[in-house]
Amino acid sequence: MTGGGVVRPYGDTTGDGMVQVSFTLPVPHDKRAEGAAVQLANRMGIDPALLVHAKPIGDGFTFFVVYGRVNHLVDLSAVRVVERDFPLLSAKEVNAVVKRRLRRKLSVVGACIGTDAHTVGIDAILNVKGIAGEKGLEYYRELSVTNLGAQVSVPELVEAARVARADAVLVSQVVTQRDAHLHNTREMSAAFREALPAARRPLLIVGGPRFDESQAAELGVDRIFGRGTTPGEVASYLVHALITGGRARVA
Repeated sequence: MTGGGVVRPYGDTTGDGMVQVSFTLPVPHDKRAEGAAVQLANRMGIDPALLVHAKPIGDGFTFFVVYGRVNHLVDLSAVRVVERDFPLLSAKEVNAVVKRRLRRKLSVVGACIGTDAHTVGIDAILNVKGIAGEKGLEYYRELSVTNLGAQVSVPELVEAARVARADAVLVSQVVTQRDAHLHNTREMSAAFREALPAARRPLLIVGGPRFDESQAAELGVDRIFGRGTTPGEVASYLVHALITGGRARVA
């Protein structure tokens, strides 16, 4: 790191600017394909670029890994991220707050919507087994959890949330081809706005590895969680947003 909070990538030695990138080109694997990969890396500012891996991944497609130096710097003072603005609570603390302040179980409905069949994300947050040794929301005795699973249509989700009198709706989106996750999220938020008045509308939360956490307002949801999110973070946010943070839901 240099003065002023400016940093350069680190590879072999501090400040050497070395980076590693991977990508696929729609070309069969041969010498020309490898040259094309190096040319692309050069145009990305990687110079010199060392091709360290090339492998055909189907008819007419090749996967590459390139290592090399860039001259770009990062100004840390110009980096904008969504910081956590709520305290992290233990499961015991979450249960205590819900029981004391809400005086009923907090209802959560979760699903993967559209054609997304990847339930690993929603299951990690909702299922008792959780993730990395941290139990999911089904473990919290003061939370009532409904996991609808995969490939749930938006109308089905809205109806399930209405029946469960959901305080919060959690949606996981892993499929991102042609920005499907953004389209599905906008469709969902619009459907809830149309179906329910503001006082009865649940908190809308989406998560997935390709979301930009700063896009919540643009997509019409209350919160976006990115990769690495834990069940405890989600539970703590629910308590903050629905109870201690001042947003009261009509029972």
